[in-house]
Amino acid sequence: MDFSLLKPARAKELLVEFLSERGASLEVAELAAMLIGVILVFHVAFLVNWVAKRLILRVIERVVTKTPWKWDNVLHENRVFVRLSHLAPAAVFNAFNEVVFGTDTMAASFVGTAVQVYVIAVLLMVTSALINTITGYFASSRMGAEVPVKGFAQAVKLIVFLIGGILLLSALFGKSPVFFLSGVGALTAVMLLIFRDALLGLVAGVMISVNQMVRVGDWIEMPGSDANGNVIDVSLTTVKVANWDRTITTIPSYDLISKSFKNWRGMEDSGGRRMKRSLYIDMQTIGFVDEDLLKRLQRIRLLRPYLKEKLKELGEEKDDPDPEMKSLCNRRRLTNIGTFRAYCVAYLRAHANLRQDMIQIVRQLAPGEHGLPLEIYAFTKDIRWVWHEAIQSDIFDHLMAVISEFDLRIFQAPSGYDLKEALVAARPGKTN
Repeated sequence: MDFSLLKPARAKELLVEFLSERGASLEVAELAAMLIGVILVFHVAFLVNWVAKRLILRVIERVVTKTPWKWDNVLHENRVFVRLSHLAPAAVFNAFNEVVFGTDTMAASFVGTAVQVYVIAVLLMVTSALINTITGYFASSRMGAEVPVKGFAQAVKLIVFLIGGILLLSALFGKSPVFFLSGVGALTAVMLLIFRDALLGLVAGVMISVNQMVRVGDWIEMPGSDANGNVIDVSLTTVKVANWDRTITTIPSYDLISKSFKNWRGMEDSGGRRMKRSLYIDMQTIGFVDEDLLKRLQRIRLLRPYLKEKLKELGEEKDDPDPEMKSLCNRRRLTNIGTFRAYCVAYLRAHANLRQDMIQIVRQLAPGEHGLPLEIYAFTKDIRWVWHEAIQSDIFDHLMAVISEFDLRIFQAPSGYDLKEALVAARPGKTN
């Protein structure tokens, strides 16, 4: 058996000779052989593509599902193997190009260029799928929760597609890639003007990713952009925030490095959420503790240690023989506001839902037109919004209800009902 007949070049020569012997001219015979070769190449390419997709990919899919590794499943989900199979038809056309069209013909040059462009495009698709695979793999890991890998992936994709674009132009125009790289340098000034916002966003996205200023899942607050909620996406140029009112705000990445915003990640990492609110005390109710009030206050269990210590200190001053010490101005006495403040401190320290290892303050602020502000500053153990608000409300419910035991009153501006009652009281002959 003559195996040389299996070689494509030899087969083409025999076909040309066969057609020439049947009366066809040499040019017609070569054209007919080329057309037959093109048809055969298309059929072979179709067959190779079918084998790659139907047989090889099915075998790979079965192998991937049975392996204990996770990365090959991610490769399969991102269609890396499917995109690689597109190289099979290109390999067929590249192998038979010179045989079918010759070495120095325009058709061979055109097909060669088309194959190069096709291969570069497929390789770009495969590279993009590989980057998506790496992004997805790290996004599902612990590292993905700490580092916004999507921004890095988009930066790498941008560089890859820029290089791919230069290679495509090089293949189309038959120039060296260095030629187009020199042209990019000349267009830099124009690109800076046209793509200023995109370039600023690119730089900002890289800085946000490297410095971990914002992560997916962070609660950020940016009043200037009406953003107040959880970050759901961090890309190279934008950051998406799902607000608490179920709206979504898109913030340019550059705004996050040029403007101020609040990130609540520290609160979530610490495991304590701040409670900071004031009770406004009517200053007309502030006074010294008399004997009747003292007897009532001594029945409060949380106050007993404080009262025992304070009464001991005040008793020593009371026994001073100096006659001037009999004046209230020259010696200390318990006040209802100070005793209530001590009660608030004791109540916070005994509360089971507050972080006792974090700062707790009960302090007076500057008096104003709404009375004397008594600020409560502490941290709840549950950082969830609903539960935090419930704990805070329970604490202030109790403090506002118990404040009357200290002969104090919460300040409240007169309402229309209060004015009506005052008018009725001033005119005894009238009724409601």
